[in-house]
Amino acid sequence: MGSLIQKRQVVVFYLFIIIVVLLIGSLWMIQIRDGGKYAAMALEQGSIYVSLEDVCRGKILDRNLVSLTGGQEAERIVVFPSIIEKEEVIRGLSEILDVPRTVLAGLLNGAPCYLPYQLSQAQVEAVKERGWKGVAVLPVNFRYGDRPLAAQVTGHLGKITSREELSTLSSESNKVYHYGDVVGKIGLESMYESELKGERPERSARVYRDAGGNILNGSVLTVEEGGRDGRRQDLVLTIDARIQQVVEDVMDNKAIKGAVVVMEAGTGDLLAMAGRPAFHPARVEDYLREGGGERFFDRCTALYQPGSIFKIVVAAAALEEGVAGTDSLFTCGGTKDNLIHCWNDAGHGSITFSRAFAESCNPAFARVGLSLGAQKIIGYAGKLGLDNQSVTGYPVTPDPRQDLSLIGEPYNLVNSSVGQGPVLVSPVQVTAMVNAVVSDGVYRVPRLVKEVRKSSGGAAEEFASDAGRQAIRPDTAAVLRDLLELATDEGAGKEASVPFYGSAGKTGSAQTGNSKQSVNAWFTGYAPRVNPRYIVTVLVEDGASGSESAAPVFREIMEQILRFD
Repeated sequence: MGSLIQKRQVVVFYLFIIIVVLLIGSLWMIQIRDGGKYAAMALEQGSIYVSLEDVCRGKILDRNLVSLTGGQEAERIVVFPSIIEKEEVIRGLSEILDVPRTVLAGLLNGAPCYLPYQLSQAQVEAVKERGWKGVAVLPVNFRYGDRPLAAQVTGHLGKITSREELSTLSSESNKVYHYGDVVGKIGLESMYESELKGERPERSARVYRDAGGNILNGSVLTVEEGGRDGRRQDLVLTIDARIQQVVEDVMDNKAIKGAVVVMEAGTGDLLAMAGRPAFHPARVEDYLREGGGERFFDRCTALYQPGSIFKIVVAAAALEEGVAGTDSLFTCGGTKDNLIHCWNDAGHGSITFSRAFAESCNPAFARVGLSLGAQKIIGYAGKLGLDNQSVTGYPVTPDPRQDLSLIGEPYNLVNSSVGQGPVLVSPVQVTAMVNAVVSDGVYRVPRLVKEVRKSSGGAAEEFASDAGRQAIRPDTAAVLRDLLELATDEGAGKEASVPFYGSAGKTGSAQTGNSKQSVNAWFTGYAPRVNPRYIVTVLVEDGASGSESAAPVFREIMEQILRFD
């Protein structure tokens, strides 16, 4: 009998221990893990406030911790409608702002807010002089400035508009979401929504209320500053804002439609990604209303026919496999060539492999492609990353249209050898391919995101650079660099020549097939020639040719960014 009692006591003891452990675990979850969330909810219930940030959210920063969204601070009129003398305030604000009373009455008929009007210094002083209860002029932090950078990469925000979206966001994060909250819709804003999302404003104007929801007697408008929202995190990119600005300025000045990618030679870090036409993320609804959906399209990771840019792959395969050497001879018949037409109507006649590369001779490279065979070309295209759409830290959904195996389908080999037919690549992939040539044949996956940074400083998550893999032999890469230099010195890429520093690269002109016979014009290359610093790829949609439309853009961008060094 005593043994049975003793066993029961042991069972009760262990049950007690389990209950205590569960209680401690629950308390830890409430007070430590989710403490910020519940504290924010409690504060929200005990007061009404106006956030002095247009959105409670972590920053998207460049490699030097400069904001890419161009955040700025501006004075706004903050109003708590429940504690103001409405008629007097509406009448006074109408006079100061020159806004109809009916408009102001609509704005002041709901929750506390800041009014959406830019203020002159005279208007600021006029509001302050009135001394209205429940009204103040305070600085508000806005996420977007006049010229945010890399908008198609960083993305934009929008309100939660469906129960399904609210449910998905709530299930994917332990943060609090409400119907109508502003969240990331595309780009990095969407990809890193749970990391960037804030729980509460770091600056706010607040008045307190009792348990019944009534404003406490004597409650005054309080400005809370210096708070820290430990739940929001910043995103640090490899982008360099100075270089991004140069690229966007050049594209805007030249009214270019297309894409430009800049990569740091050797590391594979993306220093700039720009597409045009673009959009301002604070005016998304205007673009959608005007039918400007293509502005949100990330051209830097989109697929295009590369044209003669692809001859870098064919040249690498031919050199590596011993199919051709720099002095190997080929024949070009121009428009009369029985294999494929050349851009040079009269033809190049007898031409060496080196000159064929520099002059971008189609018949010569078609013959090289036939000698290699489809599988060799497919293999080297894969080695140089043209089957890999991934970018470290930037999880874009792969486009299934990129299928190198189509090169091996009947009647595709000749066109594929000159970058037409089924061959599709992105500007980022082309840049990474050239980086492998610059890096003695080592291919590295491009990187866009360096880290997710805690609000208190320090990394919450880091994205390491790719260690790389040997794609082609170092001696093959060295010969390719010689060919790229020849193309810029004496061939189709002369307009990309950068004085003093020297440059090297390859043109490409891919026919788009429309009635105007326009092309997607390419140039990709690097500078300086000695110890290359930058790789720049330019794509101009509906251009004339790579040499005429893209090469001069490369030169202008490269000349400007080299000055930073």
